[in-house]
Amino acid sequence: MAVISAMGMFVAFLTAGLLVQPLGVAFGIWFTQVFVFFGLTWYVLRATGRSPVHYAGLTFPGLAPVGLGFALGVLNFFAIVAPIQYVSQSLMPKAWREIYDVADIFRGQSAVEMAVIVASVTIGAPVCEEFFFRGLFFQGLKARGDPPLKALVISAAVFSIFHLDPVGFLARLELGVLFGWLLLRTGSLWPGILAHAANNLVSTVVFFSAKELESPEGPPSQRELRFFLLFALGCGGALWVLLTATRRFPGLLGPRRPAAVVEAPEPPVHLEPAPRLLGRALPWVAAAALSLGAYVTLDPLGVQLSRVDTRYPLAPVPEKAPDALHAEREALYELRVRARRGQVPLQEYVQERARQSKQNKPGGR
Repeated sequence: MAVISAMGMFVAFLTAGLLVQPLGVAFGIWFTQVFVFFGLTWYVLRATGRSPVHYAGLTFPGLAPVGLGFALGVLNFFAIVAPIQYVSQSLMPKAWREIYDVADIFRGQSAVEMAVIVASVTIGAPVCEEFFFRGLFFQGLKARGDPPLKALVISAAVFSIFHLDPVGFLARLELGVLFGWLLLRTGSLWPGILAHAANNLVSTVVFFSAKELESPEGPPSQRELRFFLLFALGCGGALWVLLTATRRFPGLLGPRRPAAVVEAPEPPVHLEPAPRLLGRALPWVAAAALSLGAYVTLDPLGVQLSRVDTRYPLAPVPEKAPDALHAEREALYELRVRARRGQVPLQEYVQERARQSKQNKPGGR
């Protein structure tokens, strides 16, 4: 069930990215989270006779484990994720860093779109992705009889692969291990969800803070590197103290669970009859179709802008490109926001986008 679901999920993930994402980044992210990761996971569990809440571990473990998960997510970001990402970006080719720059989803978005994207990153992704990767896939591998450590690493690797980002692969692999460990130790998905949310929230705050305090292009100074290292070491120490405290105070991980419950054998998979399987799928399909129809009807300008962006792709501006090229690209993003608000004609943005798209192609200016 776990392996087949992962294969089907990957196909659905790519399909949603190709068909829905071009309609709008903000809407596409939410649609993928709700109807692909959450909806398909719920459907698979119900179709195989399982309770999504109990099987995935959505029962609330108490405030202490949830608070522990959030704190671990914050400290882990500074102590482990940020250093791994820094090293990965230093070792990877510059072209890869430019192609897989996740900050692109924020550029050229209106304030409302930006708020929707931030909400999807900090709320939608933690809940929906953890529901599938840990609640179904990891639980399925573990229930099959695989050693917990093996299931932990495999589920973390698949979690990272789904993001289609080789630069951030190792950082997300470590995150997947952390989220799975929290589920393994607490028996609940919520500590991992809060750790996931904390990681995404901190990274988003760091991104916007760095944007506001953006310094001239160039490598960080020795002083900045020393501060970064000392801060990471301090967070690493705090992370170790917190993990050590879970041994002395096991209540931080929630109430102790009987071993017989933890090691309960997995019942065999029994699919429901075809009519019932179709009946369970119809509400999700109908909701997805209605949401698509509502978005296209209520936000035609957003759909048009997204289609223009798809029609005229932009090559990344190299870090060492002249300041004039960087300023030109920023002006295009600002023009998109103004077109989104109706302050300038859409055609004005289309012409400038087409010009910059052609300019950055081989043989362009």
